[in-house]
Amino acid sequence: MNHFNASRQPMPVQRANPSESAAARKLAEDLMDAMSALLGLIERETELVRAGKVREAMTMEGKKQELSKRYVGAVGELKANQDKLAKSAPELLSTLHRHHDAFRAMLQVNLTVLATAHAVSESVVRGVNAEIQKRNVPNTYTAAGRRAAPGPRHITPLAVSRTL
Repeated sequence: MNHFNASRQPMPVQRANPSESAAARKLAEDLMDAMSALLGLIERETELVRAGKVREAMTMEGKKQELSKRYVGAVGELKANQDKLAKSAPELLSTLHRHHDAFRAMLQVNLTVLATAHAVSESVVRGVNAEIQKRNVPNTYTAAGRRAAPGPRHITPLAVSRTL
């Protein structure tokens, strides 16, 4: 008789409830679907902005907000049930973490492209404004031989329409 096995009681194996497992998979699928849909839209938006088709990219804003709400809702549901998911499907949870990391990386690329487009457009507007102001300011000098600063009446405001 083996003394090691005789004194040990078998440990009960904790098995996930099938309904919990199915619910966990449903939560994971919902989050994956939300991430995939949002990522597809964001990738398309990034392509359009890179190609200079800002007007077309702006038409996606409503759909982007809708998908973002869906994503936030799915993340909230998953967070509320994270303990159950960790018990019933730990491999699924780790897969979700990997996909979410890739999702965040793609979002960062999109944000970088949008920030660059914003900075470039702001630079263009400032450059246009500087040229307009140069043309409207009289070219005069002070008694000390320095260029005269323009008065408020010589500065022409620049109006920019945000709708393209």
